[in-house]
Amino acid sequence: MPLLIVILGICLLLFLILVLKFNSFLSFVIVSLSVAVAEGMKIGDAVISIENGIGSTLGFIVMILSFGAMLGKLVSESGAAQQITIKLVKAFGKKNIQWALMLTGFIVGISLFYEVAFFVMIPLIFTVAAATELPLLYVGLPMLAALSVTHGYLPPHPAPTAIAAMFHADLGKTLIYGIIVAIPAIIVSGPILSRAVSKINARPLQEFVGNKPLNDNELPGFWVSFFSALMPVILITLSTVAGFLLPEDNIIRKALGYVGNPVIAMLVSVLFAVYTLGLARGRKIGDIMNSLTHSVVSLTVIMLLIAGAGALKQVLVDSGVSKYIGELLSHSTLSPLFLGWLIATILRFCVGSATVAGITTAGIIFPLIAVTGVKPELMVLAIGSGSLMLGHVNDAGFWLFKEYFNLSIKDTLKSWTVMETSIGISGLIGVMLLSLFV
Repeated sequence: MPLLIVILGICLLLFLILVLKFNSFLSFVIVSLSVAVAEGMKIGDAVISIENGIGSTLGFIVMILSFGAMLGKLVSESGAAQQITIKLVKAFGKKNIQWALMLTGFIVGISLFYEVAFFVMIPLIFTVAAATELPLLYVGLPMLAALSVTHGYLPPHPAPTAIAAMFHADLGKTLIYGIIVAIPAIIVSGPILSRAVSKINARPLQEFVGNKPLNDNELPGFWVSFFSALMPVILITLSTVAGFLLPEDNIIRKALGYVGNPVIAMLVSVLFAVYTLGLARGRKIGDIMNSLTHSVVSLTVIMLLIAGAGALKQVLVDSGVSKYIGELLSHSTLSPLFLGWLIATILRFCVGSATVAGITTAGIIFPLIAVTGVKPELMVLAIGSGSLMLGHVNDAGFWLFKEYFNLSIKDTLKSWTVMETSIGISGLIGVMLLSLFV
């Protein structure tokens, strides 16, 4: 019965948004309340659950979203993204620009949380597409596929790290195996898949597209552009490396740990870019601040959509649906790796959050690790692959992708959902093949 209620809830969500054309946030709240009551929660508890879901989701996202939009505006408006694009095109050539962006996304994605990397890289995608006159999804999908894979597969991202700790998996092996599995998954779901969806008419969010390209003498220097755009990556990477190499009480490690916090790193990066891409190039502080204010105006709808997805996620978790679904499948005689992937897939479809799906699955699958003798590192990757499957309207990433690329829900399903599913299936195949050798 709980599973049926979730399926009916998701069907109701799709009906409200797609058929009745309801506001998406309003639809999320209606469905969250409906599912909560149907699952036996009291109205008061359901409202508290929705409030907690919205608060816990936006508490982190609001700052990251805002700082990311500000940094993106500065990088785009100053010509820094254009300068980086020119160097990429020269180095790799127009024919290979997908591979350049895919590699950039993979390197950046290892260090940054998905939301941070998305907002740092999105202006670059828009600028590359405009400069090369290539279809936007053809250019953007390889980078976004790389970001998604690192988010679901690799430490130090929250879900893979938490699952590895729960299974007592070796983080080094998990990272190495993860890279082996990630490379073909990114290639299939990025450069190859992007050719199939490149005809979808995606258009950049206008907040990050300049009116016209700047002349060479108007552009900031390459290294100024590079460091300004990638400052969050640099700060968080330094913090991560220090965490591995330096003792816990080392003052340098502590200092880098503070500035490597994603929120602090984004704030420092915005302030750095305000100087390097604004004040140092002769712009007035008032003009810069007006530009930053304008950059966050269009984020209201996106924040509400993400908040709605967070509300539904919390209701499903608090009502015990996630645990029920997992326990329903945990008695199966299927391969433990496939079972972990399958449970994570179903939870991802129902809950929306890859992190929640992955960590919840780990708690359910944990007893099977000792019984079956399966490699814990491979189980981390199997669950991570499943946690990326079938991202749809209850997935915050779905709405970020839809809004920033100005897509209809139908086209977002045909591009984002297909890409995420391709990543999940490619990851499972990679893990099963790797299990034959390790």
